[in-house]
Amino acid sequence: MIELIPAIDIIDGKLVRLAQGDYAAKKVYSQDPLDVAKSFEDIGLTHLHVVDLDGAKAHHIVNAKTLEAITAHTKLIVDFGGGIKSDEDLNTAFSSGARRVTAGSIAVQQPLLFLQWIEQYGGDRIILGADIKDGKIASMGWTEESDARWETFLQSYVSRGVKRVISTDISRDGMMSGPSVELYKDMMALYPGLHVTASGGVSCINDVTRLEEAGVPAVIIGKAIYEGRITMKELEKFQLKQTQSC
Repeated sequence: MIELIPAIDIIDGKLVRLAQGDYAAKKVYSQDPLDVAKSFEDIGLTHLHVVDLDGAKAHHIVNAKTLEAITAHTKLIVDFGGGIKSDEDLNTAFSSGARRVTAGSIAVQQPLLFLQWIEQYGGDRIILGADIKDGKIASMGWTEESDARWETFLQSYVSRGVKRVISTDISRDGMMSGPSVELYKDMMALYPGLHVTASGGVSCINDVTRLEEAGVPAVIIGKAIYEGRITMKELEKFQLKQTQSC
């Protein structure tokens, strides 16, 4: 059973999507992310991935009020990322209602601080963000590429208590060209106990089925929903099937 997690990316309080992390390729899909979040809850979805794109660029949380509105007016389990670079940012995210926080850049640039967060909050609340470009880890809103291979990067944290990872293949993000199924299979084979959430490239409900058949625990879906490639009816039907199989 795969967990369906719709994505809400925020710029200026609006729901947007980028292509391959390019801010110049921004497209606005809704003026009110809360209404969109409610529509996901209405069809039975339970999780939501919220990204503060302004925060990722500014290196601190910018859209905390939007996060707070979503968590205050829905029962969705929200994981939040974007701009979390300090203890203050982390506290802001949790106090604004995020159940989990995704941290990627900080894990690349300040590993000791990231490990402190894992120790303080536990591996179920701090998610490692592993954004991958050509096999290497990228950070800072994908504007910087490190020398670290994803295998080495994950190993250094899985051995220190990381339990969850959201991994995005940057080359596929926002392109609706299909997810990197083989990448996630390799990841799960190397780290069997790791909860892997696939992100990037999902173009249709069949892509979700492919990931489920590969054993991927969860998938983030964004542009395919907003471009109508995956309908709310399809999401509702898929979620109902998941619920009935429990």
